[in-house]
Formats: sequence, C-alpha cells, structure tokens
Amino acid sequence: MEKKKIELPSIEAMEAELKRVKYQKRYRKVIRSTIYTLVTVAAVAVLVATLWLPVLQIQGSSMTPTLYDGNIVVSVKDSTFETGEVIAFYYNNKILVKRVIAQPGDWVDIDADGTVFVNGVELDEPYLQEKALGECNIELPYQVPAAKIFVMGDHRSVSADSRNTAVGCVSEEQIVGKIVFRVWPLSEFGSIG
Repeated sequence: MEKKKIELPSIEAMEAELKRVKYQKRYRKVIRSTIYTLVTVAAVAVLVATLWLPVLQIQGSSMTPTLYDGNIVVSVKDSTFETGEVIAFYYNNKILVKRVIAQPGDWVDIDADGTVFVNGVELDEPYLQEKALGECNIELPYQVPAAKIFVMGDHRSVSADSRNTAVGCVSEEQIVGKIVFRVWPLSEFGSIG
C-alpha cells in the first residue's frame, strides 16, 4: 500500500482561515447583540405605550371638529381631569374618546338648543361647530354621581355620551388616559386643546 502524502496548508492559507473564523464569530456576536438590543427596545416601547402613553386611533365622528376618523393620538395616564380636557375610556370592550364636561357632584343642565350649563353657569365651548341636545335620555338637571365624570363628544348631534344612560358617566377605573397629542396625520401634528 502506498502512503498518501499529506500536504500541509501554507502559513498564508492558515492565517486567512483563522481570520475568516474570527470574522464569523465577531459577525455572529454583533448580530446577536443587535437582536437582543432591538428586542429590549421593543419590549420597553410596548411597556411604555401600554402603561404610560397609550397610542389610539380615532374611529367615528363623535369628536369632530377636534378629532377626525383615522387620527392617531397619544394619551397620558393621569388621575386628575379638568373640565374641557379630552379623555379616552373603556366602554363595552371599546375605547371611546370624549370631552370632560362636569366633575363629581356638579349639576349639568342642557337646554333645547344644546347649550350646556354646569352648576347654573353656561359652559364656554369654543371647540364646538354646532350645539345640539342629541340623544339625551337623562333627567335634567342631572347631578354627576360621586367618583364619576360627565363627558360629551364635540359633535353633539351624533355623539353617544353621558347624556344617554347607555353610556352614562365615566368612573376612574374606565379611564385610559388624557388625550394630549395628535401624531397623525402629520399635517395636524400637535397638542389637543
């Protein structure tokens, strides 16, 4: 039997192979590190969006002219809400967006043409294009129950809100947050008044 002659690779070939193996290890390490970083950033973003800054897409026309169907807004978790602020809240597995009209204990009255009075004082509502009584089936004047908020949409003729017993007043547990910023469409980017 003839012995096979084993050819050893040259020094240059061995150095090239060593470089290639080291490069592959570095490449895998960078890819792994990048993936871990992206997953961590995504997890933090989801956590922040869920707990502190929920992002919502508006559906329907109950808040026109302030918000339109398809607008994307950012809300902030908060526990205090001022009259006139726009809030999002859970209702029947949906999220509704309405404006705070009255606080716990306040008396709300709405006349036939849709003018709103809180504690006997006419509410200044520069955000409205039209006033309407809408679908109101509550007995007026109406006192807001303790730990609840009376809300109404800006498009009063079509909005289902606290004027109707089907929706009623909003409790703190239902509230998602205060709508503070519109991010879409970009042409209307800015804070919500």
